[in-house]
This record gives sequence, C-alpha cells and structure tokens, in this order.
Amino acid sequence: MAREKTTYRMVNENPCNMCMPMGGILPFKGIEESMVIIHGSQGCSTYMRRHIAEHYNEPIDVGSSSLNEKGTVYGGAQNLFQALDNIRKVYRPRLIGILTSCLAETIGEDVEGIARYYLKQRGLEGISLVAVSTPGYGGTHSEGYWLAVKKIVAGLAETTGKHGGINVIVPNLSPADIREIKRILNLMGVRYTLVPDISDTLDRPIARPYTKIPPGGTSIESVRRMPGAAATIQFGVTVEEKLSPGHYLQSEFGVPLYNLPVPMGVEATDRLVDLLAQLSGNSAPQILNMERGRLLDCMVDSHKYNALGSGALFGDPELVYAVARTCAENGLYPAVVATGSGNAILEELLGPILADSPQQARYLNEADFTQIREACRETGVNIAIGHSDGKYLTEREGIPLVRIGFPIHDRVGGQRLLSVGYTGTTMFLDRVTNTILEHKHRNYRAAMYRKFYRKTGIEECPHEKYCAKEVR
Repeated sequence: MAREKTTYRMVNENPCNMCMPMGGILPFKGIEESMVIIHGSQGCSTYMRRHIAEHYNEPIDVGSSSLNEKGTVYGGAQNLFQALDNIRKVYRPRLIGILTSCLAETIGEDVEGIARYYLKQRGLEGISLVAVSTPGYGGTHSEGYWLAVKKIVAGLAETTGKHGGINVIVPNLSPADIREIKRILNLMGVRYTLVPDISDTLDRPIARPYTKIPPGGTSIESVRRMPGAAATIQFGVTVEEKLSPGHYLQSEFGVPLYNLPVPMGVEATDRLVDLLAQLSGNSAPQILNMERGRLLDCMVDSHKYNALGSGALFGDPELVYAVARTCAENGLYPAVVATGSGNAILEELLGPILADSPQQARYLNEADFTQIREACRETGVNIAIGHSDGKYLTEREGIPLVRIGFPIHDRVGGQRLLSVGYTGTTMFLDRVTNTILEHKHRNYRAAMYRKFYRKTGIEECPHEKYCAKEVR
C-alpha cells in the first residue's frame, strides 16, 4: 500500500514570521462590535495581546479559554463555554471570533461544533460565532490573517439582492494605509465595503470615557451584503485560493473578482485607479493626478540614489511583493527577498523582477534571519526593508533598516506609517532614499580610505575618527 506523503515545515531559529492565531486576531479587530477568544492556554492570548499592543500602541483585548491539564485530557468545551459567557457579559459583542492554539488543535477540539452547540444550548440570537482553526504549527501569521478574513466572510455572508457596491478586501496593512485606500475610493465616487477595517479601531483618538470595544470597523450588516456586490477587489495576488475570501465570494455567489497587488508604486496604483474608473464610470479627479505627478517628481529626484542601493526585503508575502515592485520601479533592485511563509506564488511573481536585477538575486522561502543575514553578507546588501525583527541586520551586520509592515516594536508610529497610493509611495521612497544617503554619508570616508589610501602605502586613515566602525 502506498504511503501518504507528509509535508513537514522547516524548523527556524529566528523565524521571519509569527504563528497563525497572531494573524487571525487582526481581522476581528476590524469588524464592528466584535471580540476574539483564543481557545488554548492563558499564555498564548497574553503573549499575542502584548505583541500586537506594542505595534499599534493601543490596548488590545483578547479573551482566553484558559485550557489547563484537565481540559487537555477530557476536552475543553466547558472552558470555552465559560470564556464565551464571560466575554458576552463584559464586552457585549455582536460577533465573537474563536481562534485555536496549538494545544486545542493537538487534542482535536471540534471548535465549530462546540460553537454551534453553545448557541443552541444558550438559546442565543443576535450574536454570531466564527470559529477559525489556527494552530501555530499550521502556518504563519499571514496565513492566519487570510483564513480569518475568509471565515468571517463565509460565516456572515447571506444571499441578498444586488446593490451595485464594490467589496474591497485588504491584507495586513497599517491603519494609515487603509485610510488612504478609503480616501482613494471616496475620491473615485465608489460605494464600497472594505474588510477588515482597522483604520479607527487600531489607531483610535484619545477619548473619554474609555470603551472596551473601540468604535469603528466594518459593520456586520455590510459583510452580510457582500454577495450582492457588483465586484470584489482583493489585494491578495500571493494568496492561495483556499485562503482567499475573494475567491469564496466568486465561487459561492458569482461576484466577479479582481485580484490586484497592494497599490504601492506608480503601476500598481494606476491599476487600482483605472479599475475603479472602469467599475464606477467616473474619471480620476484632479487631486489624484496631482499626487501622481508629485510621485513621478519624487522618483526623478531620488532614482540616482536608489540605484546605489542593494536591498534585502522581507515580511508578509503580499507586502514584500508590493515593496519589491516599488523599489524596482525606482532603480533599487533587491539582492535578497525573503518571507517566513511557504509561498510558491510569490516566488513566481517575483521572477521578472529578480531576473532584471544587476546581480544574482536570492529568494528565501520559509526563511529565518540566520539565513537572511548570511545571504545579505554574501550579496553585499546595503539597505534592508521590512519589520523591526530585522533590527539584527543593523546591529550585527551594519545594514540600515527601513521599517514597514508588522510588527514594529522598536519605534513608535507603526500604525501611522503611510506607504500606499501615490502619496504613500512618495513618502515611502523618501524614507528609503534618505536612509541610503545617511548610510553613504556616514561611511564614505572609510570606504574611500579602503579603496585609495591603502594603495599608496598609508596604513592609517587620516580621517579615522570620523569613519564608521562598520562599512558595508
């Protein structure tokens, strides 16, 4: 009898990703009047709350079923029932997301069945439970994010009449990025439902009195009406169909899907604006044309500096692809591209970009930072672009880091970083270019000494006290 093929995930020392439930929490934070529970040990939810709070600088509430030894042996349904009762009493949500941890999945908990029985046993109406299977060993936080979005859509969507609006499904972007996408949609005169919308819930103004569930997010009623939309725009070209909410709406309800890259750079933003014009019948307003012109002017100003860069890009697949396209547009071809996810689609999409690189570029799949550091040393990388876990590239390799994506823990304002659209791309390119210039100016004396003075027999650099200790 033929043996079934088993796929094992590579064990990483310092992974370039986090676990599935970490990513699964975020979409529920973008749904109005929702709360989320981790069905597992108390430590899992505590760790994830802290990790997310340090990025967004906002209070993050995540419930826990506090699964213990007894629940592990006999099943944790009673723990989950108690947790749901407590969440309903304290937060009064209309939607509760139930994510599983490694422990719950290892013992084989039927969380969907428990959720259905809970609603029946308690006789509840007016509240929805969405269960998502997110074992830490089952994938990365990026895959957990997309699976949670799909489960939310599948759990709430209803067959309704056509309403002519457009569904917009976004990856894990900053609240500032989502606000910019919404601004572009509004400027184009589009009626839309954007899922998930963390633009206010994870970057809220100071307000009194404090509310346990922040106002904002996509309304549950809007998600229910998504099957009646004229089209779905999903920024998810690297997402597998089995994780894609846009493909679900297309296959189950016949909603046409337009899968686009994240609108960073001229070409990608043009594609979004042109598609919105096609779907709405409205032409782009003058303000967008002006912003596009400013981006082109920015590229003219900075491309000669960007061409001196040899970049290392890492993070979530969708954002990595957007950053790679944007950098290549302006002459900064990546030498190393890495993601912690096992994503064959990303490698295929990056093919033309890496092929145009003036050097032999490397793509690292399911990577950790040990591999990334080695590849950076071997290829002579002089700038890194990604989340703050890449700070070790600066500390140990002397490579400056431009922070983008999730998580950013060693700086404030990660939730306010704007990188999409014409305006956001301009700001992103300015951050990249100024980092290259700063690094160059800090190190050029030592570089000149190594290149010229040693050839003339001078053993000590005359500007040694000004030279950087590490030169790339």
